[in-house]
Amino acid sequence: MPGGGGTQTLPRAVGERRAKELILTGKPFTAAQARDWGLVNEVFPQADLLREALATASHIARNAPISTRQAKLAIHRGLQSSLRDGLALEIEAYNRMVPTEDRREGVLAFNEKRPPNFKGK
Repeated sequence: MPGGGGTQTLPRAVGERRAKELILTGKPFTAAQARDWGLVNEVFPQADLLREALATASHIARNAPISTRQAKLAIHRGLQSSLRDGLALEIEAYNRMVPTEDRREGVLAFNEKRPPNFKGK
């Protein structure tokens, strides 16, 4: 039996049936299977892994910091709640961003067809 939350986190990632199969059989699986099952987002050759991970991190880092934090919070807490409570959480998270400078900058940049300059304010 896995420890460290494996019986709780794996079913949330791959579904109950797949998690039971993996946990109860102990069968190994490939990186491609993990990708196909939604356990990982991408699979890269070892030589490309760091470059690709940094590219993804860089893409995320260019987004508005307040928006990124609120989205991460809504996703994380929403998965621990009912759909109804998760939707309410999302509305609260969104409403926290409405008065921010970054939101105004994002709308302005979109309208002016230029990259935004977010400051986390």
